[in-house]
Amino acid sequence: MKTGIIGVGIMGSAIARNLVGAGMPVLGFDIAPARQKELGAMGATAARSAEEVAKGAEIILTSLPSIAALDATAQAIRSAAAKGTVVAEISTLPIDAKERARDMLAAAGVTLLDCPLSGTGAQAVTRDLVVFASGERQAVERCSRVFDGFARLTEYLGAFGNGSKMKYVANLLVAIHNVATAEAMVLGVKAGLAPGDIVKVIASGAGNSRVFELRAPLMAKNDYLPATMKIDIWQKDMAVIGEFAKSLGVALPTFAATVPVYNAAIGLGRGAEDTAAVCAVLEAMAGAERRT
Repeated sequence: MKTGIIGVGIMGSAIARNLVGAGMPVLGFDIAPARQKELGAMGATAARSAEEVAKGAEIILTSLPSIAALDATAQAIRSAAAKGTVVAEISTLPIDAKERARDMLAAAGVTLLDCPLSGTGAQAVTRDLVVFASGERQAVERCSRVFDGFARLTEYLGAFGNGSKMKYVANLLVAIHNVATAEAMVLGVKAGLAPGDIVKVIASGAGNSRVFELRAPLMAKNDYLPATMKIDIWQKDMAVIGEFAKSLGVALPTFAATVPVYNAAIGLGRGAEDTAAVCAVLEAMAGAERRT
């Protein structure tokens, strides 16, 4: 029986490729024709619909960009999947939307897990992902071989929704660290330091972070394509975090301070670029010019 994956964008395609590389047959679907062709090129089978994936897979991963996509996908799976099918929802979406999908699928005998991922598209390529798994533990255990095929670690966090809560915490820090990295790069560049030297020296000291390691090299090169996380998709993730914190009455002043920087990047037409492109926004604000 094949592993199914619905949604093969930046993250989903890297996951599918790693699963194929691990010797697992993969049945995938995406609404974008180019992504469908990519599935075939990597050795996976391209399905004609989400329903076809649901019919042919016992374990399904869903990597989706929006609530509407999740609703439509859940309906498709409900109509076609056999009882006992497990669906691991790996997107960053509001918990209530995932709960709605969980309840819809439970009525058809299908188990939905909340399993968002920690890591970028670039990390997905090298299997440097962490699965924040939550929901029925037995169902998570059934998915363990699949998770091991594309992630370096799976953390089981208990009740459904805890995976998303942990992802919100993680992404809050990523948003802040990314802009902080850009600020540091711009300060150094405006002061006359070579961007490559900033990357090398800071990475060896106390100011380093995992986000600095991933994004500072892109900032040093001033090259933000292809994106490992597009700014316009990141805006969706940030909105989810903001609404969740608001529902709990938690102030996020540092996180909130990063929002205008990402908004400015969108306004400058950089929505399709990597989130590291906030460095270019801050450079423009500072009037920083790169030395050749």
